[in-house]
Amino acid sequence: MLFSRWFALSFFLLRALCVSIAKRAPSSLAEPRGLEPLRYINTTRLQVAYYEDGPEDGKVVLLLHGWPYDIHSYAEVAPALVKQGYRVIVPYLRGNGPTTFLRADTFRSGEQAALGYDIIELLDALDIPSAIFTGYDWGGRGACVAAALWPERCDGLVSVNSYLIQDLSKAWIPLDAKIEAGFWYFYYFLTPRGEAALAQHPKDIARVVWDKNSPRWNYTEADLNRAAETFINPDYFSVVTHVYKHRLLYAPGDPDYAEFEKALLAQPRISVPTVTLDGLADGNFPPTNGSSSSQYFTGPRVHHQVADAGHNLPQEKPKAFVDAVLEVAGLGK
Repeated sequence: MLFSRWFALSFFLLRALCVSIAKRAPSSLAEPRGLEPLRYINTTRLQVAYYEDGPEDGKVVLLLHGWPYDIHSYAEVAPALVKQGYRVIVPYLRGNGPTTFLRADTFRSGEQAALGYDIIELLDALDIPSAIFTGYDWGGRGACVAAALWPERCDGLVSVNSYLIQDLSKAWIPLDAKIEAGFWYFYYFLTPRGEAALAQHPKDIARVVWDKNSPRWNYTEADLNRAAETFINPDYFSVVTHVYKHRLLYAPGDPDYAEFEKALLAQPRISVPTVTLDGLADGNFPPTNGSSSSQYFTGPRVHHQVADAGHNLPQEKPKAFVDAVLEVAGLGK
C-alpha cells in the first residue's frame, strides 16, 4: 500500500516536471533559431513577408529562396553579410510562408516573369533604387529574369546554376535522361495524383526533393520542419503547380505578364556583373565549368564550382555564397 502511494506520488511529480519543461522549451518547429522578426509590405499584388537586417544606408542584397525551401536557406548568409555592412532583405516568395495575395481574383501564377517582376515591385515598395540580386532555384530564376529585363535595378547578380531563364520554345525537347529523372515532380504535378500528393503530403515530397537535390547535405529534421511551415499558405498549392504546368506549356500564363514572357522567349542577355556557382554535389543540375552558359552573360562574369554543395547551396555552403556576394560587389566597381 505504501509503495503504491509512493509510486503514484512519484509519477505525479515526474509528469508535472515534464509538463513544466515542455512549456518552457521551444517547439521543434522553432529550432534552430530563425530569421526573425518578419516585416510586411504591400506591392500591387502581394503582401510580402520578409526579413531585414543591416544598416539603412548599406548596399542592399536580396536573398531569394527556392522550392521547396524557405528564407532559412540564408540563416547563416544573412548575418555574415550584415557584419560586412550590407543591408539584407530576405523575402518569402509568392505562395510561400506568410506572403499572401491581396485580392481573391488575382491569378495565382508561378511563371518566371511573375517571379522576376515581384522583385522589382518589392524594390519599388521599399523605395530601393537598386540592389544585388542573389538566389537559387525559383529565387535564382527570378533574379536572372529581373537582372535581364531591368538591369538598371540590379547592381550585381549571384546565381546558382548560372542562367536560369527558361526557353519555353524548347519546353517539349527532352533533356538527358539522368536530368529528366531529377525533374520527376515537374511531370508528377501535371497529374491529379501528383496534385493530390502535393496537397496532402507536401513535407514528404520536400524530403524526397531535398534528398535527391543534395545527397551530401546532412540536414536535420528541425531544418525540414522549419521549411515545412512555408507550405502552410492558402496559395501554396496553386502557385507551385502553376510553376511546373506553365514551364511545360500545360497551363497559360497570367495575361498581365504576357509582355515580359514574350521578352523572355528571346533569351535576353544579362549585362550586369555576375558570379555564378555550381555545386559539385547538385543532384538537380549537373555541375559545369560555366562555358556552356557564357553566351548569356555580356558583362563581367566569374564562375565557381563549390565542392560538396548540392542544390540548396547557400544553406549547405554559406561561406561560398557570402564570398560570391562580396566578389560580385567588387566586379561592379
